Amino acid sequence: MLVSSVHRAPRLPVTTFPLVQPQPHSGGRRYCVVMLSAVGDAVHVLPVLNAIKRADPHSHITWVLQPGPATLVEGHPAVDDIVRFDRSRGWRAFTDVRDGFRGRQFDVVLALQDYLKAGILTAIAPAPLKLGYDRARARDANWLFTNRRIPPHAPQHIQDEYLEFVSALGIEPEPVAWRIGPWDDERAWQRDFAQQFDRPIVSLVIGTSRPQKDWIAERWGELADALSGRFGLQPVLVGGRAPREEATERVILERTRHKPASALNSGLRRLISILDASALVISLDTGPLHMAVALSRPVISLLGFSNPLRTGPYRSNQELVVNAYGEMWNGARLATDRRMDRMQTITVADVLEKVAIWKERYAESRIESGPKS
Repeated sequence: MLVSSVHRAPRLPVTTFPLVQPQPHSGGRRYCVVMLSAVGDAVHVLPVLNAIKRADPHSHITWVLQPGPATLVEGHPAVDDIVRFDRSRGWRAFTDVRDGFRGRQFDVVLALQDYLKAGILTAIAPAPLKLGYDRARARDANWLFTNRRIPPHAPQHIQDEYLEFVSALGIEPEPVAWRIGPWDDERAWQRDFAQQFDRPIVSLVIGTSRPQKDWIAERWGELADALSGRFGLQPVLVGGRAPREEATERVILERTRHKPASALNSGLRRLISILDASALVISLDTGPLHMAVALSRPVISLLGFSNPLRTGPYRSNQELVVNAYGEMWNGARLATDRRMDRMQTITVADVLEKVAIWKERYAESRIESGPKS
C-alpha cells in the first residue's frame, strides 16, 4: 500500500533559519521541488530554480508537477527532471510518483505547495531534509510532512514568498530571473504567427480558473474594438478552451466590428511565443499575466478578486494595474481576503486609461524593438 511505502525522513529537530546544508556529493546537491500547479505558480517557481543553479551549477533539480504546467517548463535549463502527478488518476497518481522516485535519493525537498496532496508527495520523497512553510502558513497541517521550515513572515507577493525558500538555503535570491523562452526552436513558429498581422499585437487573456476573476464578456468586445480602431492594435484572444472562455470568445466575435484573431488553446509554449511577440498584454489574474511579466512585456492587469500586491505583476507595470480590489492593506499588513464581486466594477474606460499610459510610456520602444531574441 502507498502509506507503507512512504519514505520517513529522520525526525530532526524542526528549525527555521538557517537551514543546515547537506554535504554535496559528486555532481552537486539533488533537490526535489513539490509544486503541482498552477501555471502562475510554476512561473513563480522558476526564479527559485535559477537561483539554485546559479549558486550550484552542478545541482540536479527534479520537479513534481501536473502534466499541464509541465509543458511550460519542459526544456528549461534549470529543470533536470520532471515527475508528473496526474490528478485525474486519483490515488494511482500518488503511486505513479512513488514509482518515479524509485532508485532516487534527494538531499533536500522544497515543499513549495501546502495542500494535503502535496504534503503526501513530500512525505513520499526520499530525502533527509524537507523544507516547508512555517506552521502559521502551512495549510492542511502541511508542517507535519516537513522537518525544516522557513521563518515566519507577514504576507507578501507570492514570488517573494517562494524566494524565502532560497534564502533559507543560504542562497542569494537576486537577481530574480525566469528564463521561460521562447527557445531557439520556437522562433520560426513565432515569426510565422506575427507575420500574419500588419499591426502590433495586443494579447487579451480572457479567462481564468475562477468566475470571480473573469471580466464581463461584452466589455472585452468593446475594448477590442477600441484597441483596433483608436490605437491601431491587432487584438488576439489567448488562453485555453474552457467553457467560460469559449462563451466569452463567442460574445466578443459576435459584438465586435473589427474582429480580433483567436489563438485560444494554442498551448503554453506557443502562448509564450505569442506573448513575447506582443506590443501589449491585457490580462486577468491568471498564469499568462505572470508569463508576460517573466517575458518583460508591458501588461495591463485587471485585478479585483485578489490583492494586486500579492498576486499582481511582480516589480513591474504597477502604473498599468487596474485595481478593483480596493484597499490593499489591513493596518500594517497586506490584505489577503478574496473579494468576490469586484471585477464587474471595472469599466472599459478604466482599461483604456491604462492603454493611454502604455502608449505614452511603453509603446514606441516596444513596437520598434519587436519580439525579444
